[in-house]
Amino acid sequence: MVRTIRFHETGGPEVLRFEDLPVRAPGGGEVRIRVDAIGLNRAEVNFRRGTYLEQPRLPAGLGCEAAGEVLEVGPGVERWQPGDAVSVVPAFSQNDYPVYAEEAVVPASALVARPPGMDAVTGAAVWMPYVTVYGMTCEIVRVRPGDHVVITSAANSIGMAALQVARHLGAVPIATTPSGTQRAALEAAGAATVLVTGELDGPLSEAIRDATGGNGADLVLDANGGPEVEQLVAGCRPGASVIVHGGLSGQPTPLPAGGYAPVWMRRFVVFEITKAPAALRRAEHFIRSGLDLGAFAPIIDRVFDFDDVGNAHRYVDSDDRAPGKPILLVQR
Repeated sequence: MVRTIRFHETGGPEVLRFEDLPVRAPGGGEVRIRVDAIGLNRAEVNFRRGTYLEQPRLPAGLGCEAAGEVLEVGPGVERWQPGDAVSVVPAFSQNDYPVYAEEAVVPASALVARPPGMDAVTGAAVWMPYVTVYGMTCEIVRVRPGDHVVITSAANSIGMAALQVARHLGAVPIATTPSGTQRAALEAAGAATVLVTGELDGPLSEAIRDATGGNGADLVLDANGGPEVEQLVAGCRPGASVIVHGGLSGQPTPLPAGGYAPVWMRRFVVFEITKAPAALRRAEHFIRSGLDLGAFAPIIDRVFDFDDVGNAHRYVDSDDRAPGKPILLVQR
């Protein structure tokens, strides 16, 4: 029996409860892992309250990003063996393979090896942000040296990774943030320009054009969606790309029309990479290289104890977060 976090109804953090549950043996293509640390995402907050892309099957577990150790492998699993230090990347439904528990069964295809010497907290923070950014900047489009890349809500874990990746690729990262309190952290992560949206004298599109020498952005990585997309498109050069990878605004995202420069606009989800074995293999090599060179350094925001999951969820859902990735520490 292992301690597991589930909820029997949708709602606020108060619906989360600890339960002692058995862990089944892994089936074909699956592994059982000891969960040491869990990467926290707004996806779990939205899943818990019933506002995510899919509805929870109650009673439901949570989580799709973790780090730990392989305990047992199922039939047909060849790459992994007990004792391997691994990270779990989001490549499955939380309904099918939740990881908010002391042990979990997950698909072997959702595992990546933790680099030697990487602790579990870092291992739970590194892969989802960097795989997401790799997918957008190296698979969906190819960022070129000198490209101006706008990164919205850049203080979250994906935004911080995007600043580092853009710099690594020779691009010029432009960060947006609603609060000036994040400016120093964003500049330290690599932002060439920080646009504080709550302090602009004019439209965001004009601020973007000013930051790009009047030419407009070559690529926008947008975490917000919603009406602001119109300003982002207006700040782009002809032929630029706008990739919406999140919905932090909670509002519908328009397809801007009219007198804007023609841009290529699409949505992106990390499953496009994590569910494609060849693309995930390329992402893993890219990220390992960046880590080895010191170009990538995951930013850990706060580490919460497993027992403090309610406050952890309140923090993840708040607007008063520090830059980087919140972590839930299961094993000390």
